[in-house]
Amino acid sequence: MSKQEKADRAKLFLPFDSLKGFREALKEKEKIVVPKRDLSPEEAEILSYKLNQIKKGKIIKVIYYDNREYIELEGMVANVDFTFRTVTIVQKKISFDDIVEVAGQGIKNAIYLDEG
Repeated sequence: MSKQEKADRAKLFLPFDSLKGFREALKEKEKIVVPKRDLSPEEAEILSYKLNQIKKGKIIKVIYYDNREYIELEGMVANVDFTFRTVTIVQKKISFDDIVEVAGQGIKNAIYLDEG
């Protein structure tokens, strides 16, 4: 059997999607839509402290809001832009305003000392 014949025969066993985009539409329907939650002032302060520790080249994990859902992404920081308040993890640029949690290499939790 020639290579061409084998390739034609293999095509017979490829999955057939008679309704283009139907699977994607079903997957979109299965998505649970979640409203974006507001952080308390304390949570926002802790998050700000953590965001200021992000460094290029470090591996971090963030939870961020995108397209009506929360997404967890872990990867290497490709860029941090404190002027425009964004972090790029691998190739995904994320606004600081969409991030609700950050952890990873060199990221410490805020430590409060009681004064008094």
